[in-house]
Amino acid sequence: MHLLGPCLLLLLGKEHLAFSDSNLWNFKHPATLYAWEGACVWIPCTYGIPKTDAQVDRLVVFHNHEYDKTTKCYVGTVLYNSTVDWKSPSQQGRVQFLGDSKSNCTLSIQSLSVNDSGRLGLRMMTKDDKWMETVNLSISKSPFPPRIQLPPELQESQTVTATCLLNFTCFGYDIELRWALKGLPFTPASSTISSSPTTQTVSTKSQIDFKPEWTHHGKNLTCQVWHSAEVLSEEMVQLNVKHTPKLEIKVFPNETTVMEGASVTMTCQVTSSNPEHGTVSWLKDGTLLGEKNLSLTLSSVTKDSGGKYRCQASNHIGLGMSEEVALKVLYPPTVSEVYIHHTPAKEGQSVELVCTSPANPPPTNYTWYHNGKEVPGVTEEKYWITQVLTWHAGRYACVAENRLGSGQVGQEAELDVQYPPKGVTTVIESPTPIREGDSVTLRCRYNSSNPTVTRYEWSPQGLWNEPSHEVMKIQNVAWDTPPISCSACNQWCLPASPIDLDVQYAPKEVKVLQISSLSEIHAGNQVRLQCHFSKSHPEEVHFFWKKNGSLLEAKGRELNFDSVSPEDAGNYSCLVKNSIGQSASEAWRLQVLYAPRRLWVSITPGDRVMEGRKAALTCESDANPPISQYTWFDWNNQDLQHSGQTLSLDPVKVEHSGSYWCKGVNQLGEGESPPSTLTIYYSPETIGRRTTMGIGICLAILILVIWGVKLQQNWKRTRSQQGPQENSNGRSFFVRNKKVRRTLLSEGPHSLGCYNPMMEDGTNYATLRFPETDTPRTGGTGPSETRGSLPNNEDTVTYSVVQKCHVGDYENVAPNLPEDDGIHYSELVHFGTGERPRAPEDVDYVTLKH
Repeated sequence: MHLLGPCLLLLLGKEHLAFSDSNLWNFKHPATLYAWEGACVWIPCTYGIPKTDAQVDRLVVFHNHEYDKTTKCYVGTVLYNSTVDWKSPSQQGRVQFLGDSKSNCTLSIQSLSVNDSGRLGLRMMTKDDKWMETVNLSISKSPFPPRIQLPPELQESQTVTATCLLNFTCFGYDIELRWALKGLPFTPASSTISSSPTTQTVSTKSQIDFKPEWTHHGKNLTCQVWHSAEVLSEEMVQLNVKHTPKLEIKVFPNETTVMEGASVTMTCQVTSSNPEHGTVSWLKDGTLLGEKNLSLTLSSVTKDSGGKYRCQASNHIGLGMSEEVALKVLYPPTVSEVYIHHTPAKEGQSVELVCTSPANPPPTNYTWYHNGKEVPGVTEEKYWITQVLTWHAGRYACVAENRLGSGQVGQEAELDVQYPPKGVTTVIESPTPIREGDSVTLRCRYNSSNPTVTRYEWSPQGLWNEPSHEVMKIQNVAWDTPPISCSACNQWCLPASPIDLDVQYAPKEVKVLQISSLSEIHAGNQVRLQCHFSKSHPEEVHFFWKKNGSLLEAKGRELNFDSVSPEDAGNYSCLVKNSIGQSASEAWRLQVLYAPRRLWVSITPGDRVMEGRKAALTCESDANPPISQYTWFDWNNQDLQHSGQTLSLDPVKVEHSGSYWCKGVNQLGEGESPPSTLTIYYSPETIGRRTTMGIGICLAILILVIWGVKLQQNWKRTRSQQGPQENSNGRSFFVRNKKVRRTLLSEGPHSLGCYNPMMEDGTNYATLRFPETDTPRTGGTGPSETRGSLPNNEDTVTYSVVQKCHVGDYENVAPNLPEDDGIHYSELVHFGTGERPRAPEDVDYVTLKH
């Protein structure tokens, strides 16, 4: 294929050639399609456009197209021409387009003629590309024959598949493929017909599966093409079926039954063999004979010559064998022999005796002999004894006879009649009576046996472990020993009649029964107990009763309680005694139900417990049924909201000391316990801790007392110093303390103070003297003034500053801070009688330093 650009004068005006491999179109269709004149052709076709989003805008179908290099156009007969508006399927004349504009380019052409043979060109065009695809057509004048396909080798009875293939199919032109064998229609059970119009091939196929027989060798197998009830064409092949040799035996004379001493010739004829057979051989009754010729001659036959004859031959396919030919030789009976079935025979069974004597024809009359005497009335080959008895035992013989003569008496056969031991009995050799636990000796006896007795069996089995012997010893015989029987055995066993040992024993299965029908026994009910036993031998017995293992005075069979109490509860058993011994019952529990009683509180580990440890109070009681609910109370009769039997205090505290009591309830009533006192004492750690605390409190009180005394002394001393100042001229002042900011001190050395521990948090005093004039002045206080005596002047006042401690306990000695809390400024206010003289707006301030 080459990418050629057609002439698009009407559409594009100029030719566009595409040479890139990426622009190749992808077509799939059969290279050549075959049909005949008058039929149609179906062209399955698919295509792929290089551009995925492109589609065919125009399709032109040429017949025998050519490319004109001058005009650069394709020329030829146009069979179909579709524009953009074509629809699928679209038909123009004989051509029908069944595809689409994307991928399907299937065509159908009707009413073919021989002139349609040649090249068919499909010109596909899109907006940007175009392609010419060529399909070859081969149209014959008449229908062409199909092709028959067979395996290279056919063997008889092996399944083969025959295929009839016709390179033609067209929808709308129906054809059928039919088979014929030996000129007759042949339709095996397994056959299929299929039409296959694909992009690889267009054909119609028929397949059959069959097993060829050797008779099909050389016959013709035909496949015919039918259309409208007419045979259009056919194909014929001759079958070459490989098979084993087919043989047949011919006998001369024609009869296969001959008298003893006659001559017989048998010939092996080969009916068919593909490929050729090898040497022929003979068999008699399945045994290979030495003869290798096609003919087998028996010059003088004997009774041993009779039998079944076959001939065989082989090729590379396999072995062929003829049908059997039965040769019969006639002769009188020979020596007769007796065969006894089921010998030795058991007495009472059936026995069959058979007289055998070779003869041809078979014997028609028989004579039987028993211990040398003829058995009257028996003339058959088989002598049947329906029920053999001991007198049938002995020697048997017979004589056979046919129409050619009589035979001779052969060796006699012995009939052995056997039977089980007879007259078997069991004998007790121990003294009687027999008590439970005694030793017993038994013997097994019999009268006769054929064959002799080889073993003995005793029943019931499992009563002893000794091997079976004629004499059986039972050690420690049981009270319930069943009747015992022995069997004497040869091949069969005959049992004796069972004998009863009549063992005497103490009472058995003793038990206590409650006579009353009460399901529950409450205190105050009436109770009746009975001593029951199942059996005793001898039957005379006496009764005894026990309670909790102790013998009671009661001697009767019944034990009565008119009004049962809780004290009557216990395990009761009874004893039954006869002359052999006594037996006791299992303990029967008498359970009396009553309300709770005798409640009391037990304390673990004791009624005195150290604080911090664990105490468990348990409500002990006597009740049946047991108490289902408990209630606990303290010394104030307060419900502790605890329903268990045990009240746990973990850890205990001193405040847990007191009396506790409990209440118990069951379904019959309730009961209360008396109080029990629990005492909790201090642990050594608590005592030590409390002692230390008391000593600490005492020390604290003592320190407070001493400190109070000291404060009082200081206060008195202070009051004694302030007395004269407060009474000066009846006038007094109070100082209003102000804290203001002051400028930073110069870089010079700071004023120094001294530390006086006795003056810490104390009060510093200074005397201020006011002049009589109105002019205020600033006065300073120094150590000399404070130590001197105060003048008795009415214009003096005692000024005090309470100084708080600073770092290092030095007053007025501080770092260079913005504010010096050690400097206090005070405003002096004059109090007194009379009118205060007006002072100027400025106020004298004094700095007090300690």
